[in-house]
Amino acid sequence: MATLFLGVAEALAQEQQNLSAERRIVVSIADRKLAVVEDGRVLKVYPTAVGAKATPSPTGMFKVATRVKDPTWYGPKGKVVQPGASNPLGDRWIGLDRKGYGIHGTNQPNSIGRAASHGCIRMRKADVEELFALVRVGDVVEFVAEPTEELAWIFESEQLIASAE
Repeated sequence: MATLFLGVAEALAQEQQNLSAERRIVVSIADRKLAVVEDGRVLKVYPTAVGAKATPSPTGMFKVATRVKDPTWYGPKGKVVQPGASNPLGDRWIGLDRKGYGIHGTNQPNSIGRAASHGCIRMRKADVEELFALVRVGDVVEFVAEPTEELAWIFESEQLIASAE
């Protein structure tokens, strides 16, 4: 019985440690990439699509406000697309605290790597599902338009991650 309690206590301590980790998502609009950074380490880098020239992605600091599996898309002029293969959001929506903006899947995977969205960040199905499992409501999301030293470091780390895998 003591072993059981010790195991539960260790599991709770590990979960508490994970909850206290400083995690943020950094989107480089210029590089069309998204990185998950936790406690100063780059965990993962993903290719993305960003806002088109006519409908650019916003810049600044945001927070994850919602996480929705199999979202419904509410488009212009009252158009509604239920979850499924034709849904422009794919099967995951990570909504930001800026209304109408988020990180999501896509039904147009060929748009990844391009400036093609209405301002949201699009990801491949497997990538957004993996990210969805990593993020929590309240996590910081930073959209950066211009290259910075920090972005260079983050996306240089991508090469190190790939070589370690």
